[in-house]
Amino acid sequence: METEVAYELLSVLRVYKDGRVERLRGTATVPPSLDEKTGVQSKDLAISSDSAVSARLYIPQAAVGSRLRLPVLVYFHGGRFINYSAWSPTYHNYLNTLVAEANVIAVSINYRRAPEHPLPVAYDDSWTALKWVASHSAGNGPEEWLNSHANLKKVFLVGDSAGANIVHHMSVRLGEENLKGIEVPGVIMVHPYFWGNEPLSAETTEPEERSLVERSWNIVNPTNIGCDNPLINPVMDPRLSGLGCNRVLICVAEKDMLRHRGWHYREVLSKSGWTGVAEVMDAPGEDHAFHLFNSTCDNAVNLMKKMVSFINEDK
Repeated sequence: METEVAYELLSVLRVYKDGRVERLRGTATVPPSLDEKTGVQSKDLAISSDSAVSARLYIPQAAVGSRLRLPVLVYFHGGRFINYSAWSPTYHNYLNTLVAEANVIAVSINYRRAPEHPLPVAYDDSWTALKWVASHSAGNGPEEWLNSHANLKKVFLVGDSAGANIVHHMSVRLGEENLKGIEVPGVIMVHPYFWGNEPLSAETTEPEERSLVERSWNIVNPTNIGCDNPLINPVMDPRLSGLGCNRVLICVAEKDMLRHRGWHYREVLSKSGWTGVAEVMDAPGEDHAFHLFNSTCDNAVNLMKKMVSFINEDK
């Protein structure tokens, strides 16, 4: 007898009454590699002793066999906290290019996902990963690429969608806790997964569209607080003014339903008392995560150039 469906989220997720979870997108994986096009090498490793948190590391060709010390980019993938992984070809291909263009070492975090692991698990896993990166500050950490080539005074947090949401929360935590061993001068949030119970002035009021975001959120954070929870509506968080970085780049896209939240975040952050500089880059005519699926279009190339410039600004 076929197992009954408990609930599903259109084109995203299906959960069966026996507890089985079927992801409907972002399930493809690729192994680490030596990328022929960029010369970037990658490898996978476990970050926590119980292997709950893992990562894919990337190093550019110029660093191999050299004494170069490079900035470190810690990347958090998107997918509503439900789909995709650090092993997804979408992210693997994008990071190969970004690492080569920016000349950085990248640590792409494979955090545990909902619904099996609802929030705050993804945040806790991501913080575990940052502590692991910081453990290399004396040059005797568990990973030789970081011991030999990482400049941990220039660690950048980057993520898209749910990953950009994680970047925000890691920035808040960096402002609260003294994580010795790394310095984070800047963070990049691409198409951040932020929302709220009440529509912003220019935001969609279409019930079906709003319901899709709200249903997704209730799956990953099953509480009765709704979308004014500071986890998804960061402007509701009194700790916003304490972000632990000096520069924030928020990237939005004209056709993305989440676009107005990115602009609103920048506006509230700039008025919060935070002393850093926040800027927004808007991509005309584009939709959510366009740069990952059409990485050679003009707007994606411009986005890549902006990210590279942001990372290398204070070299």
